[in-house]
Amino acid sequence: MTSAAHYLNASEAAQRLGISQKALRLYEQRGLVSPVRTAAGWRTYGPAEMARAAEIAALRALGLSLAQVARVLKGDPQGLAPALAAHQKRLEEEIRELSVRVETVRDLRAGLADGHPPKMQELARLVRPAAEIVAAFDLPWPWGGERFELRDIKPLNYIIGPLGSGKTRLAMAIAENLPGALFVGLDRAADDAAAARARMEADAALKAQVERALGWLVEDGAMLSPGLTALLAALEAGPGEIPVIDMIEQGLDQATQEAVIAHLRRRGSGARPVFMLTRSSAILDLAAVGPDEAIILCPANHNPPSRVMPYPGAPGYETVATCLAPPDVRARTEGVIAWRPQVA
Repeated sequence: MTSAAHYLNASEAAQRLGISQKALRLYEQRGLVSPVRTAAGWRTYGPAEMARAAEIAALRALGLSLAQVARVLKGDPQGLAPALAAHQKRLEEEIRELSVRVETVRDLRAGLADGHPPKMQELARLVRPAAEIVAAFDLPWPWGGERFELRDIKPLNYIIGPLGSGKTRLAMAIAENLPGALFVGLDRAADDAAAARARMEADAALKAQVERALGWLVEDGAMLSPGLTALLAALEAGPGEIPVIDMIEQGLDQATQEAVIAHLRRRGSGARPVFMLTRSSAILDLAAVGPDEAIILCPANHNPPSRVMPYPGAPGYETVATCLAPPDVRARTEGVIAWRPQVA
């Protein structure tokens, strides 16, 4: 019998694998991995279970859906070819970006050798992402017009705050001031997502992308709905567009929300930015936030919005946590609007 010392609990296993405990539970629910139960009923993961979970995590990182992962683990390679092609494309894009930065360093060194030291701005750009986007604007009401600077934009950006904190106004201001940004409101699924369907019919490439993403998400447990179609039409839009999505969880059940956020995370570090207003713990799982994600908090007291680091004890972390709720709770409070009397 294998020593109990070689077995890890769910938290230790998830940390070792670099995934969330929620992802580990999802693997179990889909029958992809079967943890060993202790006499008290606790899940434990031994060498065999950890090896299988690592295989699943690797296939997921390549962009495979859970259904495709199951087929590959059973010996059917279907789905590997497009996943490997997409992974190759991402790597080639990273190589191109690195080549540009290497060339920049070479030019700076040549200038330095000729007696022309680089400017500090040039040195600072070396350690920033090659495609960094910056927006600066005066904050709208309910703030006092303070200057707000949006720097180091990540592929996934969450905007969160309690009711009445101004997060929707901040999102609209970002959409107005960030080049290429487009605000996607709550009316996106109106009339059976008619506007989104019209865009898809007019754009064959967009339609194909949305249908491909829908197939992937359904395999991952998502439920087809006008809300999901409209959301994907916004997310899969042209490469120059940056969607700013009002309440991304609107109209989506828990399984669909979990599939959507997994789909967004799989895009990788070089992906086009997305801004998401949310109060759903399925979308913003604080335990799963990675280096390619940023949390922007709009405080209830109308202090300027600020970035919050995703770990307990960080300034603003507890406030963010209290703003989040499971999808069933969010569904019950959907459409609730904070109201305060006007002072004469």
